[in-house]
Amino acid sequence: MTGDDPLDEGTAPQADGGERAASEPHTDGGVAGADDVTLDPWGSSTVSDYRKLFEEFGIEEFDEILADVPNPHYLMRRGVIFGHRDYRPVAEAMQEGEPFAALSGFMPTGDPHIGHKLVFDEIIWHQRQGGDAYALIADLEAHSARGLSWDEIDEHARNYLLSLLALGFDPEEGTLYRQSENREVQDLAFELGIEANFSELGAIYGFDGETDVSHMQSVVTQMADILYPQLEEPKPTVIPVGPDQDPHVRLARDLAARMRFFKVTKAYASFELTDDERALVARAYDAREEYAEDPEMPRCEGAATWLEAERATADGLPADDVTLESTVEKLENGGKEPLRPRTRFFDRQATDEAFEALIDAVEGEKRVYESHVDAFDLEVAEAEELARRLEVEHGGYGFLPPSSIYHRFMTGLTGGKMSSSIPASHISLLDDPEEGYDKVKSATTGGRETAAEQREKGGRADECPVYELYAYLLAGDDDEFAKRVYDECVGGERLCGDCKEQAAQLMREFLEDHQEKRAEVEELLEAADVTLESPRR
Repeated sequence: MTGDDPLDEGTAPQADGGERAASEPHTDGGVAGADDVTLDPWGSSTVSDYRKLFEEFGIEEFDEILADVPNPHYLMRRGVIFGHRDYRPVAEAMQEGEPFAALSGFMPTGDPHIGHKLVFDEIIWHQRQGGDAYALIADLEAHSARGLSWDEIDEHARNYLLSLLALGFDPEEGTLYRQSENREVQDLAFELGIEANFSELGAIYGFDGETDVSHMQSVVTQMADILYPQLEEPKPTVIPVGPDQDPHVRLARDLAARMRFFKVTKAYASFELTDDERALVARAYDAREEYAEDPEMPRCEGAATWLEAERATADGLPADDVTLESTVEKLENGGKEPLRPRTRFFDRQATDEAFEALIDAVEGEKRVYESHVDAFDLEVAEAEELARRLEVEHGGYGFLPPSSIYHRFMTGLTGGKMSSSIPASHISLLDDPEEGYDKVKSATTGGRETAAEQREKGGRADECPVYELYAYLLAGDDDEFAKRVYDECVGGERLCGDCKEQAAQLMREFLEDHQEKRAEVEELLEAADVTLESPRR
C-alpha cells in the first residue's frame, strides 16, 4: 500500500496475466513474459508473470468470481482487475444489500496520473454499488518514507483529491481524511502495534538496523487505515491495490485475526492442532471405517496407526515429515480418546466477561476447558457469527479479515516502466491536453516493422502501451469498442499511425473534460471534511 501511493502503485512493469482461449482474445494490454516475482511495496517490485502470484502468494483469479459480482466494472470485465484475496464476502454483501466498504489511499509524492486513475475508479465504483467509500492521504508515510516537506504534501494532496472528486467520488456519502489528522487511525495503529514486532516487519519488508522508526510506524498506520472502516461495526472491506502491495494486505489480515477475542476452528479432540495437523486428522477421521472397531467412535491411537501406515503407501500423504510426526505424536498421546468433530472457540485474548458470556451462549452439548470451549451442535459459520457478536458486545473490534482486488500495472508509454520520474512514460491528470496528445503520438507501440508486415501478421496488441490506453481508460465502459480495436490490431486491419492518432485525440478529450471537472469541484473540496493545509508545516 505504498510505492507512490500507500494503496496503489501504478508505476511498475507491465506483465502477462495468463492465457485465454482463442475465442476470448486477451484484450487488457498485458505483455507476455516470465521472470522473478518479488513484492516490495516501496517501488522496486518486478512482477513479470502474474500467473506466479496465484501459485506463490495465494492470490485467486478474479475471473472465477466475476459472475458473482453485480454490475462488474469494465476493469473487472476486461481482466485489468485480474486477482483477488477473499473478495467473495464483498460480492455477497453487494448482492444482499448488506453493509460493505472500500478503502484506498494515496501517498502524495507527485502529480496524480493515469495509473492512479485505476484506483480512483475502483473506489468510486464500489461507492456507487452502495459501499462505504474511504479515500485517504498517506501524508505520514510521504513524510517519513519519502522525506517530503509538509508544503509539498499539501500541494500534491490537493491535486489527488481534486481528481478523485472530478472522477465522481461523493464526499457527502464517503470519507476523506489525512493520516496525520485522524486520531482514531493513530489510536488504532497504537493498538495494532502491540500485535506486531520488529522481526516480523523485518521479514516482510526487509527492515534492518538502518530503517528509521517513523518508517516502521507508517506501516502500522497503514494497517490501521485498512481496518478503519470497521471501527464502528465489522463489515466486509475491500482494498484495491497493485500486486506489489499484497504484503500490506496479508499483514493486515493477520493483525485483524490477532485482535480478535476468539479463534473459531474445526476440532476433533480435546487437544490443539495446527491447520496442517488438523487437515491430517480430518483425513484420518474420514477413513475411520478402515481402522476403527466402532466407526462411530474412532480412537486417537487408531488414527495415529492409520496415518503411519498411510505414509508408507505409494501415494503417501500430502504433508511434510515434521507435520506428520507431530500429528501422530499428538494422536498417540490422546490414546483412547474418541475422535469426534466439534467446533472450537479458542480464547485468544478475550476478557473474562466475554469468555463467560460465550460459555453461557453456546447451546447444546459443549465442553469447557481453560482456554477453549468445544461446541458439538454448532457449525463453524454459526460459531464465527456468535463469537463476533459477543466480542463486539464486550468492547472488542470483531474485525473481519480485509479483502483485496489486484489490478495490472500499466506499461510506460516509452515501453518500459511507467514512472513519475520519467515524464514521457506517463500522462499526468494535470498535463496540458495538447501535451497528452503529443505523448500518445510519441508512444511506443506493439506494431510490426512495416505496414505490409502489420497487415500480414497483425499487430501485437498484448505488448502495446497504446492499446493499454484503450483497454484501461479510453474505451470507457464500451467493451465492444475495446474489443474492436484489439481485433482490428491483431487482424492486421488497424495500423499504428491511425491507431495512435485516434488514441491521442481521445486522450486530449479526456484531459480537457477531466480538468474542466476539476475546476468545477474546487468548492466541493473546500467544503469537504478534510484538512487541506497541515498544521505541521
